[in-house]
Amino acid sequence: MLLISWLTPSHFVILGLQIVFAIAHSGGAALRPRAEKYIGPRLYRIFFALVSLPLAVILIIYFFGHRYDGLQLWQVQGVPGVREFVWLLSAISFLFLYPATFNLLEIAAIQKPQVHLYETGIIRITRHPQMVGQIIWCVAHTLWLGTTFTLVTSIGLVLHHLFGVWHGDRRLSDRYGEAFEIAKQRTSIIPFKAIIDGRQSILWQEFLRPSYLGVAIFIALLWWSHPLLMEATGRIKWEI
Repeated sequence: MLLISWLTPSHFVILGLQIVFAIAHSGGAALRPRAEKYIGPRLYRIFFALVSLPLAVILIIYFFGHRYDGLQLWQVQGVPGVREFVWLLSAISFLFLYPATFNLLEIAAIQKPQVHLYETGIIRITRHPQMVGQIIWCVAHTLWLGTTFTLVTSIGLVLHHLFGVWHGDRRLSDRYGEAFEIAKQRTSIIPFKAIIDGRQSILWQEFLRPSYLGVAIFIALLWWSHPLLMEATGRIKWEI
């Protein structure tokens, strides 16, 4: 009876939404080389965005609306310093989630979208910054909210990004062959491991780029608008 009382349908819905997003996002990435031959890189990028972005928005809004569902495993929101610690982790997570290796003009399909083999900037710290950023974000929000719904959501997100590590390396290996194997040997998945091993070094001047300033501005805007975002998404009524 206790199990039924806290294991709400929303736990299964969020996992279902994550599975749909993972299939669309990772499947779209796998389909890219063949699809671009027929419709071109720009049109495929637009198609990919039209599929992925609405699914991501639905996933985010549903999470916001149900984040306190289920069993409250712990409650630390009133503990001094926890709020600041969570915000610090969240800020760090976005520095990894949106690294300066992204070319915004390519993302918007203004320039021809390409697959790049990077070994600079944050890639020196970890070859898969989005995975690291997602794990940090999940740790921060699971700590703050402390619910089974958030824990289930975080587990799903981390599993998807761990799959993305394997999938991304596989696609780069297929595309670049030996060049990727060389880059792979000089970088690491675990943050700072290649630096500690002496295979890599940080060049701080590579981080002095406008895109990192953009990420910092985004974090500040997110901090300011977070209460408004919670209020707006809270008005959305879900049937399940």
